[in-house]
Amino acid sequence: MAKTALVTGAAAGIGKACAKRLASEGIAVGVLDIDSKGCQDVVDEIEAAGGKAMALEASIANRGQVTASATKLREKFGPITIVVNNAGISRVVPFKELTDEQWDEMMEINLKGTFIVTQVVLADMEAAKWGRIVNISSSSAQTGAVGMAHYSSSKGAIITLTRTLAQELGPLGITVNTIPPGTVMHTIMSEAQRQRDPERMNATIATIPVRRAGEPEDIANACAWLVSEDSSYVTGQTIGVNGGRVVS
Repeated sequence: MAKTALVTGAAAGIGKACAKRLASEGIAVGVLDIDSKGCQDVVDEIEAAGGKAMALEASIANRGQVTASATKLREKFGPITIVVNNAGISRVVPFKELTDEQWDEMMEINLKGTFIVTQVVLADMEAAKWGRIVNISSSSAQTGAVGMAHYSSSKGAIITLTRTLAQELGPLGITVNTIPPGTVMHTIMSEAQRQRDPERMNATIATIPVRRAGEPEDIANACAWLVSEDSSYVTGQTIGVNGGRVVS
């Protein structure tokens, strides 16, 4: 049966790679991001390769925008039974300098946004008695990260949310897992790190057991497995895609 997926933060980086990979598996994909041009560019690439996709401009922290986008996607391709919660923001701010506004912004987008998107599409999964939810967290949630207390905390909460939803939604035929990527190139975060401190970035890569940084496609490959039938007995898990840098 044809499936429809909603991928957030899909205009670039990991989200784009996930959207393209799922489309290559025959899944119709809603490419959601605040970057409308980036969304359309990804849709064009997917359609050029023979896939099905739809560009959706929305902020995941805005329930009205997410609901409207889900309605458009559902009307075009059918019930949404796969969601990849990838959208988020990252900032480097020393803890003692963090403001209430910076803390709240991080939680509003990274954590509440994941909550909103999941809740909006949940009814489709319940009706189908089948669903796949993949939450993209971060290895910094497992290790901590200097200057990123608000970011690491938001991503750690996503891991906990994943475990809770896996238990609550499992009886409904819905699996929920999280991927905490390690160092992944060609993302907004990694490019900012490389520009800010290239020596530190190279030193970090040198500590990775497989001796390379990840690519967005590495995350997309794991995501594709987690939304497939092959992973039907896997839920509530934290699937680290990090080259062995974090072992848990």
